[in-house]
Amino acid sequence: MSSSAVSTDATPQSGTGFVKAMSLTDATMLVAGSMIGSGIFIVSASMARGVPSPLWLMLAWVLSSVMTVLGALAYGELAAMYPRAGGQYVFLRESMGPLMGFLYGWTFFIVIQTGTIAAVAVAFGRFLGVLFPGISPDFYTWFPRADVCVAMLGCTDPANAITLGLNPQRLVGLLSVAVLTWVNLRGVREGKLVQTTLTSIKTLALALLIILGLTVGRNATAIAANFSAGNFSGEWTLGYTLVVAFGAAMVGSLFSSDAWNGVTFAAAEVKNPARNLPLALVMGTGLVCVLYILANLAYLSVLPFGGVAEGATVVARGIQHATQDRVATAVVETIFGVSAATIMAVAILVSTFGCNNGLILSGARVLYAMAGDGLFFRKAGTLNRNNVPAFALVVQSVWTALLCLTGTYNQLLNYVIFAALLFYVFTTVGLFLLRARRPDLPRPYRAVGYPVLPALYILLCCGVMVLLLLSPTTRTESISGIVLVLIGIPVFYLWRRAERLAVAT
Repeated sequence: MSSSAVSTDATPQSGTGFVKAMSLTDATMLVAGSMIGSGIFIVSASMARGVPSPLWLMLAWVLSSVMTVLGALAYGELAAMYPRAGGQYVFLRESMGPLMGFLYGWTFFIVIQTGTIAAVAVAFGRFLGVLFPGISPDFYTWFPRADVCVAMLGCTDPANAITLGLNPQRLVGLLSVAVLTWVNLRGVREGKLVQTTLTSIKTLALALLIILGLTVGRNATAIAANFSAGNFSGEWTLGYTLVVAFGAAMVGSLFSSDAWNGVTFAAAEVKNPARNLPLALVMGTGLVCVLYILANLAYLSVLPFGGVAEGATVVARGIQHATQDRVATAVVETIFGVSAATIMAVAILVSTFGCNNGLILSGARVLYAMAGDGLFFRKAGTLNRNNVPAFALVVQSVWTALLCLTGTYNQLLNYVIFAALLFYVFTTVGLFLLRARRPDLPRPYRAVGYPVLPALYILLCCGVMVLLLLSPTTRTESISGIVLVLIGIPVFYLWRRAERLAVAT
C-alpha cells in the first residue's frame, strides 16, 4: 500500500480541512463530558427549596432525563444526515432557512453556549474555594459589585438584577476558560484527549459517590425522613402552585442535562459519523441520565430533604440548606467527616474543567459554520495550522469572560435554559419538515419512535417553557431569552446586508 493511501489522525480528512480524529468512544465521552459538569453536584439544593418533597425532586430529574434521551433520539437522524461542522445550526438552516439558523447561532453565541461555559466556570471557582478559602464570593473593592436592572430584558424587580463585578471565584473562572481555550487552539487531538481522560475520571468519581451514598453512607434517620409515606410525597395538593413550582425547579435538572447536542457541532471531526453520531448521542445521554437519577437517590439516602442530619462523625445540613448548595460535598462530609470534603472538591473540579473543555471545543464550530455562510465574522470561518477555528475559539472565550462578570451561577443557568428549550423545539419540528419536504435525502439512521416520540419531546419542552414563563422565579430570564432571540431578527438582515456590500466592493 502506498503511503498516500494511508490516513492518520494528523491528516485532514474532510473537505473543510477539519481532522477526523474522534472515534465512537471519543464522541460518546464528548456527549457525557459536556453534560456532567457542576450541576449534578449543586442544583439539587435549589431544586429542593422549590418543591415540597423528595418525590417532586426525583420526578424533576426523571422527567429531565426522559426529555434528554428523547431529544437525542430525534437529533440522531439529523446528525447522520448532516455530519458537518455546526450541527444544530446546520439542521435549522436546512429545515427552516437561513434566518432560523442565524437566530439559533446568534442566541447560541450570546447566551446558550457561552452562558453555560460561564456558569460552569463560576462553579469551578466555587469549588476551588473549598481547597483555598481565600477564593470567596466576596467582590473586590477595586472592581465592586453593581446591580443593574435592565427593563428591556424583562427586569422589573431589583432582586432579579444583573450582578456586575469581579470576585475571586469569578476570576478563577476566567482563568479556567483561558487555559481550556489555549488547549483547544493546539488541535482537536489535544482537545479530545483532555475530554476523554477527564470524562472517564469524573464518571468513575460520580459512580463512586453513588455507590458510597447507597451503601456505606446510608443514614437510617435520613431515609426514614425522606422516604416515609407522608414525607416522600409531601403535603402540597396537586394544583397550579405546585405545577409552576415544579417547572421552575426543573431549570436545575435540565441545565445539568444540557449540552448533550455538542457532539453534533463537531460532527466534521467524527469518524464514520453516520454510525457514530447517533450512537454517541444515545449512549452518552443514557449513561449520564442513569447516573443523575441514582446520584439523587444517594443524596436522599444520606441527607434529609431539609433540616440537619447526624452523620457518622459530623453534623451536616440537609439538601435544601447545603453550604453554598454543595450537596455532593455535604454527602461526603456526612460519610467520612469534614476532611473528606477536599476529595469531593477535587473530583468536582475535574468534572467542571472537563465539562467546559467539551463546551469550548464544540461551541466554536457553530461560529465557524455561521462565518462560512457570511453570518459571523469572516475570520471565524478559517482554521489555523492545527486545523481548528482559532478566531472562533478566541471570540467565544472573550464573550464568555464578560458573562462571567455579569451573573451568578443561578442567574446564568436561568438565562440559558429557556432559550435552549426553544431551539430544541424548533430543531425537532425541523425533523418533521425535512421528512415531508425532502424524503429523498439519505437517512443512515431514522429516529426511533417517529413521529410519536419526537412529538412527545416537543410537547414536553413546550410544557416546561410555559411553566418557566408562569413562575415568578424564572419569568424574568425566560422573557429575556425571548427578547434576545427577537433582537436577532434585525441583526440578521443588517449583517446579511453588510456582507453583500462587502462582497460587492
